[in-house]
Amino acid sequence: MHTVEPDVVTDVLIVGSGPAGASAALALSTYGVPNIVVTRYARLADTPRAHITNQRTMEVLRDLGVEDEVVAKATPQHLMGDTTFCTSLAGEELGRVRSWGNDPLVQAAHDLASPTRMCDMPQHLMEPVLIDAAVARGTNLRFSTVYKSFVQDADGVTVTVEDRLRGDEYTIRAKYLIGADGGRSQVAEDAGLPMGGQMGVAGSINIVFDADLTKYTAHRPSTLYWVLAPGATVGGIGAGLVRCVRPWNEWLIVWGYDVTAGAPDLTTEYAESVVRKLIGDDEIPVTVKSSSAWTVNEMYAETYSAGRVFCAGDATHRHPPSNGLGSNTSIQDSYNLAWKLKLVLDGTASPRLLDTYTAERAPIGRQIVTRANKSIGETAPVFEALDGLSPQTPEQLWANIAARKDATEAAEKQRARLREAIAFKVYEFNAHGVDLNQRYASEAIVPDGTPDPGFDRDPELYHQPTTRPGARIPHAWLTSGTRTLSTLDTVGQGRFTLITGIGGDHWTRAAEAQDPAITTVVIGPGRQYEDPYGDWARLSEMADGGALLVRPDGYVAFRHATAAASAEDAERLLSAALRRILGHA
Repeated sequence: MHTVEPDVVTDVLIVGSGPAGASAALALSTYGVPNIVVTRYARLADTPRAHITNQRTMEVLRDLGVEDEVVAKATPQHLMGDTTFCTSLAGEELGRVRSWGNDPLVQAAHDLASPTRMCDMPQHLMEPVLIDAAVARGTNLRFSTVYKSFVQDADGVTVTVEDRLRGDEYTIRAKYLIGADGGRSQVAEDAGLPMGGQMGVAGSINIVFDADLTKYTAHRPSTLYWVLAPGATVGGIGAGLVRCVRPWNEWLIVWGYDVTAGAPDLTTEYAESVVRKLIGDDEIPVTVKSSSAWTVNEMYAETYSAGRVFCAGDATHRHPPSNGLGSNTSIQDSYNLAWKLKLVLDGTASPRLLDTYTAERAPIGRQIVTRANKSIGETAPVFEALDGLSPQTPEQLWANIAARKDATEAAEKQRARLREAIAFKVYEFNAHGVDLNQRYASEAIVPDGTPDPGFDRDPELYHQPTTRPGARIPHAWLTSGTRTLSTLDTVGQGRFTLITGIGGDHWTRAAEAQDPAITTVVIGPGRQYEDPYGDWARLSEMADGGALLVRPDGYVAFRHATAAASAEDAERLLSAALRRILGHA
């Protein structure tokens, strides 16, 4: 048992203030759970790092009340544009991929799938939004505070931290500890979380710089410009990458290096030489702001918790930035965990509910690590189309690139190969299904006995909505008086919601009798919410009198496709479902 009095006491201690830690704090404070965030750094992120923010993350931020602020500060979707492949920004263009939902058909799919729009929100802008809102709602934040170790017992976790300003150590006693301390997570290591995969499979360098590149980019707006140039084909990225941080004067370059030889000396002169090479214009003023080396990883945790210690974000899934999945998955991890912690802490749920965190999120983490690394390999065919993978002189590579313009049968085949190779990058830049097709299977999901229908189309590229338990509730526009709102706007906010329609009176009465109370949503003509387009009727996969029980995170936990036979039947079914979800069954 714990005997020594701790210096500080809280319900949840979060180590790390990145996307995972900041969003965990925001969600917990939104739900009224006391929490402390400690970070070893003296400030929030000072470089852009993660940036692609997908629809599912925007839905989470919408529920947590910060969507509008993110939209106001982010680069909007239409300026994320067409991923461009070129020999340099000033050089020849080799092709483009309509990316991040900017293909007209993909944009239509985005509009049908969610009330939100994806955007480009660099991490140094995202973290302050999340942390400021968390602190405003009750989070205590401590900078320059280093996690040292933890000891847990049956009742909680005692964590030793070091104050870097004073140089002394103190203890924080928490009921639960969240390790959101990144890809070199000490919390995950101390917790002994089993890992699969490997670290350090390739090397890359980030170079952040300012330059007005309007004349090379504004006419073809894009988040990413891939530069195929001699010297850019080593490392995990496969090409030099010029990333727009803010249109069109803040930038970040990713440049590979041979990880077996070690990172080069990152002098300002070296960084500027790489910048010049990829821009292709020696006259434009350039200011290098920072440079740093990192390694491409392919590692994932097989278990996300050990007792009262939970990990989230890069601590549990470590991978390259391909597909833009990192911060998205991190924020979604924390969103999954926070409502469960809240219900366990207030006594509503059994601690068994927390076991579903690993069951639900570990498969997602493994999937996105695999997908991100697979995307790196999918760049190779672009080089192959230009015979750029075999050893040769820079002059020969330039000759290969120039040869695609010849009026010969060989050049025509080369052009076709290049078009196909570039088009195949759609799996990195428009993987809508990876973003939205997450399905959960755990004790917090009650199967309804229907067979898994699988997917009609490629599940990585295409979102397929369903109300089957374990899926996120489909988006459909409803009206309530003069308001138009999404089905997603009727759920969440830390509560369970029962959705039914005309003929579902037994369900609504059963929901109102539950503990915890369940919010009821009735959809139909003359009811609280109406379905003017008929979209919900098409997507609900149940009769009007059927019912869905939706969890606080917007996932369907229970479905009964038809009206309840009686009030007693509705009460029995709903109570049994809730007991299972809360870990009391």
